[in-house]
Amino acid sequence: MANRAYNFNAGPAALPLEVLQKAQQQFVEFENSGMSLMEMSHRGAIYEKVHFEAEALLRELLGIPDGYKVLFIQGGASTQFAMIPMNLLPPGTTASYVATGSWATKAIQEAKMFGETSIAASSESDAYKRIPSLSELKYSSDAAYLHLTSNETIEGTQWAEFPDTGSVTLIGDMSSDILCRPIDVSKFGVIYAGAQKNLGPSGVTIVVIREELIAKPANTVPTMLRYDTHAKADSLYNTPPTFAIYMMNEVLKWIKANGGAAGMETRNREKAKMLYDAIDGSNGFYRGFAEAGSRSLMNVTFTMASEEAEKQFIKESEASGFVGLKGHRSVGGLRASIYNAVPAESVRALADFMRDFQSRNG
Repeated sequence: MANRAYNFNAGPAALPLEVLQKAQQQFVEFENSGMSLMEMSHRGAIYEKVHFEAEALLRELLGIPDGYKVLFIQGGASTQFAMIPMNLLPPGTTASYVATGSWATKAIQEAKMFGETSIAASSESDAYKRIPSLSELKYSSDAAYLHLTSNETIEGTQWAEFPDTGSVTLIGDMSSDILCRPIDVSKFGVIYAGAQKNLGPSGVTIVVIREELIAKPANTVPTMLRYDTHAKADSLYNTPPTFAIYMMNEVLKWIKANGGAAGMETRNREKAKMLYDAIDGSNGFYRGFAEAGSRSLMNVTFTMASEEAEKQFIKESEASGFVGLKGHRSVGGLRASIYNAVPAESVRALADFMRDFQSRNG
């Protein structure tokens, strides 16, 4: 479509055009049923086929081993900030967190409401411009769990490798980089991710949890905030976000058709290189925020010499069809979110625009 914007929004984010067009075709009537999927009972066979197909695809694409449950939960990753300690932080134990930026900090603040926490490592003194090295991690061998945020969308940093935590449960918030590359799920006790960046539209959050961690919580937890509630009912305890799950299923099919997680990594590295090359080759006109070894494949963050220059960049970029390049309100600067569904053509166009803008204003 010639009038499609160059969409670099941080989330909700770009969706594959093919998926949107298929959803458009199926929106009014789904599979000759005489109604839209959004009008159907979540207990019916037609919807359940979609529901369990999405789970199966997620298992296949992530390489989830036996012994894990896949849950579809509402409330976004922010609800998981509370559900994790409510279910997995018994009284008398301590949970460790790695402080890497804005979202990790929110998770820590929420956990403190439910129990004792400790900081295993932090890059706060470096303005969260880097991910701590594995050698910096300090946590007790009897910690309830170690929590990390795999990709910080606001600062534009990403873990290049994950720690082996032995008997300590590793928990990963992968909301902004899930399926951007292959990972070893077996390292983790829990992985969670809001769908609205790499998996689909907003409305559904996936939780991949080791079965041995699903039990009646030691704390008093409301029914809807217990993992065992959703696990026992195959995420159908109450009405799930059916359309969001349908859309996620279609995005997962698209990922599979385009090489799976490995195919996404190849695409994402090529896209990220275009922008980082434009930044690094600008002789300081553009200044990358994250340290080179911690740069994100998903969120390219950078600044310019002045706020006025950044405002002019935003003004001209918007006039040229680029959307979502303004940095998060908490840190300012500029940010291009290049999730799985952002086409390479859009990224190439942005890199060209950056060079042109520099030539006219440098």
